[in-house]
Amino acid sequence: MKFEAILFDCDGVLVDSEPITNGVLRDMLNEAGWALSADECMRIFIGKTVRSEAARIEAHTGRPLTDAWMADFYARRNAELDQRLTAIEHIHGTIERVHAHHGGRIACASGADRHKVEMQLAKVGLTPYFAGRVFSGHEMPATKPAPDVYLAAAAALQVAPGRCAVVEDTVTGVTAGVAAGATVFAYAPLDDGEPLRAAGAAQVFRSMAELPALLGC
Repeated sequence: MKFEAILFDCDGVLVDSEPITNGVLRDMLNEAGWALSADECMRIFIGKTVRSEAARIEAHTGRPLTDAWMADFYARRNAELDQRLTAIEHIHGTIERVHAHHGGRIACASGADRHKVEMQLAKVGLTPYFAGRVFSGHEMPATKPAPDVYLAAAAALQVAPGRCAVVEDTVTGVTAGVAAGATVFAYAPLDDGEPLRAAGAAQVFRSMAELPALLGC
């Protein structure tokens, strides 16, 4: 298929933020009384918002998930990202090529809050490619795995969702892209990506250097 627009997730696709964010979350949950390993925290929370798992957190900690706790999490998370965030390997060349091939018809459609997304894009130098085309699931009626953020991005680019490719790295995100009617390309650098394929990804790939050719760029 010749795609008319490419829609990128942010965390784990453009920036290597997930180990940092989940490390902060694990530390704070441990402090609150829920002892989790790094692997357990990633398995439970990757691709999801913290608030979407509020009932589980409250059950394990015996404490309400308050706005004050969330504000502390955001502050600690942002400080760590500011210090340690890096881009996904090969992403700059890939974005430059895809952006040029599609005449700028690309967008970043994330389940994260806008401040985090825009801060991360700026930190790794990707803002010029996505300026004015950043979409946050926090601003939609429902965030991923609902398709809303991808539908909003496609509408803003004036491209039918079925003519869009989505680039994702989590089951939650793949589910959202498929529900939007897009063709999903799943980035799985560490394993065979079978859960992503089972969620509906049309193609699984291991390196961002592969992506332009897969998209026909």
